[in-house]
Amino acid sequence: MGAEREARACAAFYGTRGLAPTVLSCLRCLRHFAGSTAKRCKEKHLEEALQLTRVLSEGLQALGEAEARPLLRCVLAFQMEATSSSSSFQKLEQMVTQLAVGREALLAQEVDMLLAGLALQGEVLSPGDLQSVSMFLEESSLGRQHWRQNLAPLLQRLATTLRWVLQGQPAPGSTWGYLVIKACLQVFQTLPKDVAPLVWSTSGKSETLQSLLGLLLEVVWGKALNKDTRLLAGTALSMLVNTAPQPQYGASAVLTLFQLPSRGTGELKFGELVVEVLPVLEPDGLEKLVLTRGLLTCCKMDILSCQLEGLPHKACLLLDMVFPAVCALSREQKDCHYYCFQACALWLQRLREGLAALWHLMGSRILAQDTELLQEVTQLLWNNAETPVEGVSEFIHSSFRLLLEIYHLECQHFQDQERPLYQQMLQRVVSMPWQIKARYVPLCAIVPYMGSQQVLDAYPDLPQHLLSCLSTNHLCPAAAEVYKVLVRQQCSQWRDEQRGTEVALAEQWALCWLPLLSQALCSPLPILQSNAANHLLTWTLRQLPATQALLAAQFGGQDTVSLRAWVSLLKAQKSVAGALPLGDEALERLSRCLGTREEGVRLAALGLLCCSPSTNQPLLGTEVRLLREFLPLNLNCDSSSFRQLLQAALRKALVRLRDSSLAQLRGKAPQGSGPGKGAEQLAQAVGFVEWLLQLSIASLSPGSNYQRKKTALLLLAAVLETCTDTWSPDRKKGQPPRTMATLLSYARQSGCWDFFSQPNLLALLSCLQDSTNEIRDLASELLVRYFPATFPEPIALALFQLAQDTLGSPRVQEAEAGAVLMKTILQKSDSGTMKSLSLEAEAALTLPSRGLCFAQHLLHMLQAQYKVACQDLLQAAATAPMHGAIAALRRCLLQVPEVAVSMQAAELVQSWQELLTRLVTTVRDITSLLLGALQSQQGPGADEQAAAPSFAEMGNAIGSLIMLGKGRGQEEEEDDSVLLSEEHSLILTCCWVSVKEIGLLLGGLAELLLSPALPAELGPLLPLPSLQVATRVFQEILLRCRHWGAVEGCSMGFTKFCAALLNHPDPELQAIPRAVLEQGLEALSGPRSSSITRRAAGFPMLFLCIVSGEPPAQARPLLTRCIQTLLTLAATALPQDWDQTLDLPQVCAFHVLQTLVRGAGLGGAVLCHATPMMALALRGLGSPCWAMRNAAIQLFSALTSRLLGQPCSHRDGCPSEGLSLHAFLGQHPKLGAVLLGELKVATAPTPGGPRLHPALHAILTLLAQLQPGADSPGSPSAPFLGPLLGLAESPIYAVRAMAAKALVPVVPPPQRCRLLLQLAQQLPAAPGQIRSHNAVHGHLLQMRALLASATGTGGLSAEALHPVALQLEARGWLLTPAQRCPLVRAAFLQVLALLSTSFSPDFAQYIHDTISTELGSLLQQGKSGCANPQVGSAILHQTMAHFMCSEAARLADGEQIAAVCSLLQQPNPDTQLAILSWVIAGERGMCKEVENALGLTLLESLGSVLQERRDKEFLRLYLEALLHLYRDPSSWSQEASSKLQGSSASCLEMLLHMVEAECPGPDLLFQALCAASLLLAHQFGDEDGALVERWCAVLEECSQSTCSEVLRLAAARSLHMAGAGVVQRSLRAARASLVPVALRLINMAVHLLQDEEREVRHEASSFASLLRQSPGELLQDGCIIVQDNVGLQSLLELLLGEFGEHSETFNSLLQHIPILDLRSVVEELEANKAASLYKEDEPNVFAEPAVLARQLLPVLVQLLEKAPTGSPLHASALQWVEATGPGVLRDLQYCKRCWSQGPAVRWGMKALGCAKLHTALAVLLVRAQLVAQVLQVLGEGATAVPGLGYGTQELEQELELVQELLVQHGLAPVPKQHNAPGELGPLSGTDSSRHAAV
Repeated sequence: MGAEREARACAAFYGTRGLAPTVLSCLRCLRHFAGSTAKRCKEKHLEEALQLTRVLSEGLQALGEAEARPLLRCVLAFQMEATSSSSSFQKLEQMVTQLAVGREALLAQEVDMLLAGLALQGEVLSPGDLQSVSMFLEESSLGRQHWRQNLAPLLQRLATTLRWVLQGQPAPGSTWGYLVIKACLQVFQTLPKDVAPLVWSTSGKSETLQSLLGLLLEVVWGKALNKDTRLLAGTALSMLVNTAPQPQYGASAVLTLFQLPSRGTGELKFGELVVEVLPVLEPDGLEKLVLTRGLLTCCKMDILSCQLEGLPHKACLLLDMVFPAVCALSREQKDCHYYCFQACALWLQRLREGLAALWHLMGSRILAQDTELLQEVTQLLWNNAETPVEGVSEFIHSSFRLLLEIYHLECQHFQDQERPLYQQMLQRVVSMPWQIKARYVPLCAIVPYMGSQQVLDAYPDLPQHLLSCLSTNHLCPAAAEVYKVLVRQQCSQWRDEQRGTEVALAEQWALCWLPLLSQALCSPLPILQSNAANHLLTWTLRQLPATQALLAAQFGGQDTVSLRAWVSLLKAQKSVAGALPLGDEALERLSRCLGTREEGVRLAALGLLCCSPSTNQPLLGTEVRLLREFLPLNLNCDSSSFRQLLQAALRKALVRLRDSSLAQLRGKAPQGSGPGKGAEQLAQAVGFVEWLLQLSIASLSPGSNYQRKKTALLLLAAVLETCTDTWSPDRKKGQPPRTMATLLSYARQSGCWDFFSQPNLLALLSCLQDSTNEIRDLASELLVRYFPATFPEPIALALFQLAQDTLGSPRVQEAEAGAVLMKTILQKSDSGTMKSLSLEAEAALTLPSRGLCFAQHLLHMLQAQYKVACQDLLQAAATAPMHGAIAALRRCLLQVPEVAVSMQAAELVQSWQELLTRLVTTVRDITSLLLGALQSQQGPGADEQAAAPSFAEMGNAIGSLIMLGKGRGQEEEEDDSVLLSEEHSLILTCCWVSVKEIGLLLGGLAELLLSPALPAELGPLLPLPSLQVATRVFQEILLRCRHWGAVEGCSMGFTKFCAALLNHPDPELQAIPRAVLEQGLEALSGPRSSSITRRAAGFPMLFLCIVSGEPPAQARPLLTRCIQTLLTLAATALPQDWDQTLDLPQVCAFHVLQTLVRGAGLGGAVLCHATPMMALALRGLGSPCWAMRNAAIQLFSALTSRLLGQPCSHRDGCPSEGLSLHAFLGQHPKLGAVLLGELKVATAPTPGGPRLHPALHAILTLLAQLQPGADSPGSPSAPFLGPLLGLAESPIYAVRAMAAKALVPVVPPPQRCRLLLQLAQQLPAAPGQIRSHNAVHGHLLQMRALLASATGTGGLSAEALHPVALQLEARGWLLTPAQRCPLVRAAFLQVLALLSTSFSPDFAQYIHDTISTELGSLLQQGKSGCANPQVGSAILHQTMAHFMCSEAARLADGEQIAAVCSLLQQPNPDTQLAILSWVIAGERGMCKEVENALGLTLLESLGSVLQERRDKEFLRLYLEALLHLYRDPSSWSQEASSKLQGSSASCLEMLLHMVEAECPGPDLLFQALCAASLLLAHQFGDEDGALVERWCAVLEECSQSTCSEVLRLAAARSLHMAGAGVVQRSLRAARASLVPVALRLINMAVHLLQDEEREVRHEASSFASLLRQSPGELLQDGCIIVQDNVGLQSLLELLLGEFGEHSETFNSLLQHIPILDLRSVVEELEANKAASLYKEDEPNVFAEPAVLARQLLPVLVQLLEKAPTGSPLHASALQWVEATGPGVLRDLQYCKRCWSQGPAVRWGMKALGCAKLHTALAVLLVRAQLVAQVLQVLGEGATAVPGLGYGTQELEQELELVQELLVQHGLAPVPKQHNAPGELGPLSGTDSSRHAAV
């Protein structure tokens, strides 16, 4: 604390002088700087201090040196303590320089004195001293001057320090060694002239530097384990080489270093320094990387390029020593891929820098076309182009660019016009599949040299491939870069050619790229549309603004994709141009976009409203209006991503409002805005934020669903973050402006922005009791971060009592809520509040720290609960489970920053040590108790079993505990139920959740308390005995636990625990995980006596946690030791008498290896061991033991996932891996050899016939997941071709099929045609030539796989495949019955189907005739009864039917379509099912003629099919196909109606009867109901009224919340299909009888729009969308489907506008306002009964009765007001008031009695979070308001309501009084003057988007 001491002395010195105020202010800033932890705070305080020093500088110049010295010394002391931050040091250096103007000598003297003091601390420099040395060398000229004068002692101390570090190895994670080498590097770099004589001069040779050089070599050769330290040592050596006075000297020294590994021991001469090379230097391969990377990073070019003496052929370091080393590094499989490829990129960069010198040396081209060097470089880049290591792709990209640039420069320099490298590289790119990301990197590099047009001519499929890449996330950036490079090159070329204006350039662009961009932006795939908009569209508009008009013309449609594309274009245009004025038509269209069902369109439109290039651009009035309409309707969206993006968009809008308002207040408004407009903008901004605040708060009611609350909290977070002046030190961005207080003052003067009011506080407190973690944690974060520092005392006391109660709940969610409450109370309390809380007496009176008090209290609570559990675990589990207290301790100790600070206070260390020791002991006892209880053992002293108990033993143990808890006298005979009793579940929940929390607590404590950042002088807060106890607790849990959730939680804690120990400098602590690992390996290897059913789930996790804790930047000795031991154990032969019921050590070893491979914490570290593990897994597949085979296949699966990565999403829905077989084998050559060896063994001829090879299918599965590679000579994938082709003859069908799939990645695309032709030629030309049916079948499967993989890639054209087609035509007999195997015929036909465009017309007719004959014969055989079923014949017939359908759709040929329809009518089930499945699987692009013909055929046969009912599955498929064909209403034609003429009513009758009276199963019932709706929609006549009634009744039955999801979806879809037609007909005067049915349908839709399933709501909103059209319009499917809440709005508007005069309307809406028993809810709260473990689930968790009731209220009122006096509606309203009015009044009075005196503390806070109470109160207030409105509207007609006794005015007063009381207690939202912000009722006036149909 030297800086603080100097600050006090400085303050005392200047205390009475004239500069005192400024000096003291400066010192205050410096102290704040030193005391801050956040970087932003430090920078802020330093900037203030720097401003003050500029003022002080002038005053100090008038004083003498003695007066200036104290301040100068003080600032230097702060600078000495800031050496860990370069930016802070530089700022302080500026301050020092400013203060020392004119007194440079004084400053130099002070710096000398300061740095000389470093030597007083001993010969070994501390890490702080080393940082000071480095920083003063790097940033201070006076520091460099001092060290130049004291170089010898500095080198001596550096050598001494490095020697001590290498001998001591302080800690694995220590930076001591790194810092000393960094200091050496700084010395060599900043003082080269002073160091040079010490190295290169005979007279000046330094023994100290010689010693230091030897130590650096030891570091390079692995004496230091830290990889970063070794790499830095290589850089330091290179910097030392740079001091050579002649390049040859430095080159000679480097050559000596490179030759050192081959020379062995002896002397090494480095300049004049001679170092003895000790035998201890054992190379591990990394030293080559260290030297190479160091040289390439900083070695001078003249050293790298000078000629080496003693070597022939003008050799130099860069070409002849460094490049071979780079090549060798890329081939070695070390855990340092990143640095190897960095070295490759650096080599090319240095080659580019030294071209001139190398040309001079060599006298010729370096990378000539035929040179071996060019071939090696290109091969090196291609081999590693697909490396998945993070960061490598950037190096590969830069390497390709550098290579081509060097090649171009050489061709220019030597005037070589032939440049074949470009064409070769382009050809290789084109030959690679589009899925390989690496192809796009060199493509970008080629374009500038070949020109964009030449590239596009050679690669015509590039635009289509770019489109495919845009729909695949990992390929999108590469594709976007290719597009930008090409367009940029084209624009440059067009401008050079002077092709006209910007419009002309845009037209040129459109010829090539407009189809690509418009297709992407209009794609139905959200990922493709989004990527195109984000990566291409904005960039294109910036480059070519005139393209906007061309794009806009493409997006004029009214469908969803056109709207999305149009909004994306507007948004991009706005981001480029700034302001974007919109006309009426554009605003109308934008309003439709905001209301559409598609979330992407709504978000895009919202983004358009909220975004702006300038943050101080105010929101327009139109934008604010649209936002006010949009937000209330989108609060309950159930998409998490939508909520996040909604918050992000609103944050942008709020920032615009804030910044524009601040600009107005500062008088810097945008030009053109007058004073009046500025005031209006201010009022608008303040009003919108206030409205958004109230909307968010009103939505936080516990009666709201999770989605609404989560959205509201996110919006509230955005408001508080943007519009308060709360400074968040931990955030880099988003801090409030300095002038924020001005805006806050302005808003509060307007009566707005009371963010921290009591209602807002209570609303957030209610969220703390929510049942979900997300709501609780987010609410707690907002309270802690933004609200005042302390809660009001009454609230704190009530919250504390509630937390105490909920911590004792057996429900996990409630106990976790109690833990969050405790943490929040701790963070929002002060010392005064702490004294008022009923904490444990001793803690509250004696402990000075709030965190310590709380921890003490919670520990006492936990210990009390433990005592109860020891006596009666059942009672404890029901009334005082321990997991709540443990969770509270974890949150309070680990998640409260003030507690961590308190632990570091010297005066509290002893208290914390005592508490933590007791805590560890307590959790140990609890663990032993709980795990022992499940093993029929009691107490902490119970003996541990060797293995976990079986499930039966646990059941018996729990049963005994239950009997003991109930009392032995109450033992009864219980049913042997398969369901667990509540008592059983109570004990299990208590045990498992408590154990999980213990693991998380101990791991978090170790991570927090063993951090190297903690001051060592305070002593360990967790001493060694406590850590050993914690270790035993972890072992006990992981070795005896059977519950995966508990194991997973404990594993997270144990990983943190091990990481903290292994990174700690104390060797004793580092030894603990190693010892546990050895114990585990020993236990694993020992004899097993336990059953396989007793294996603990946590046993493998024990090993994973330990090895995951190792420092990732270093070698992983524990991982290596663990894997090698496990490999040895797993490979051990099974004993001859092994027992399959016992847990074999070999099986356990397999499972542990699998766990290690799957462990996310290890990353790619396990890949170093992938080859032996894969070999082991393949051998294990052939084990005679089932458990071994099972474990081996699991290990194989884990390895495959780790090697290949997760499958990337692709636009077709199928996995698209980015790794080719070529790259895979290049990265894992040894693994490739293993796989190839197994394949060769499997295909080798064996005596006695073929044998089974268990590993074969696994290998083929792995190969099949790879992609084809480029066609290159000597490809490593070529040897795989022969064995895979040989597997075509395998007698096992699955092997043949998988071998065909595995063949695809082995064959490069250019070679496919040749192989296909070869395979076709091998097919027998005549029946007598068949050698093996298996071989024929295998070859056909291989052909099918190759052809299918080529589909859509553009690699194989019809012309290229023509020779293959000719060969197949010559072998057409394979399709005929002459080929007796149906599977071969089916496979041959599948191949023909993939080549259908390449055959001659005669052969196509031959195929058709053969199939027709075959299928026609089925009918004859069925009639004659002589059918002879054959194995595989069904597959053949289905394949033939599919072929017929596909060909009919492709050719649209009437004859073939008729043939397909005829097949459908034949009674053969195989062909019928095949055609129906083909129809169902068909996409929208199916041929319309085929659709129409099949649809008519299905309609024609519908009646007979319904009558026969031969098979439920057939009937389901039949109806599903019918519905699929008529999914579009426009598909129904007059001809379709005529097909049903006379039978529609009977069909509808049968379908309804099936739904009403039969139980066909949910799937068939779904199709039947939808089919009935289809018929009703198109065949609905006046005579069908009874059927409509029945249909409506069925829909009502199926739409109930208690029905299954399938039935509710059927009801909603039926409503969509036929409901709108019924409603529209009811609006006609002649069909008034349908009005009741229409009202029931609308009522049903309102109900279904509240359904918890999104798809059900979407179907209901489709019904509402159809009704939004004008009554006179024909219903159409082309209308915009609106969002659910917009649909609900439109339905209410329809009721109000079209059905308002009907009395049934009022009554139907009242059905949605539930009647809830308020008294029972309150009484249940007052009773405060103990919570049971289980709570009855709500039938619909998405529904919000309170929200819907508030939404319906204005509709009901408007219905009353519009109805004429004396109407039936008024009579219905009066009846309702008479029935419900007295009850409503009684409930209001009951509320007044309950809350006028204040609720009891014990349940007042609980009521705040009770969803039932909030819903009951909200509904009560709505009903009361409605009663008052009815009384007001009816006037005198309602004066005599019996039991009411209140008039309108009295009732309104009573209602207002009750509402005020409820608001005070947080049980009702604050009433608004106008419409409440949370209301979703109809908009006033006419809905501008009502007529939104296309």
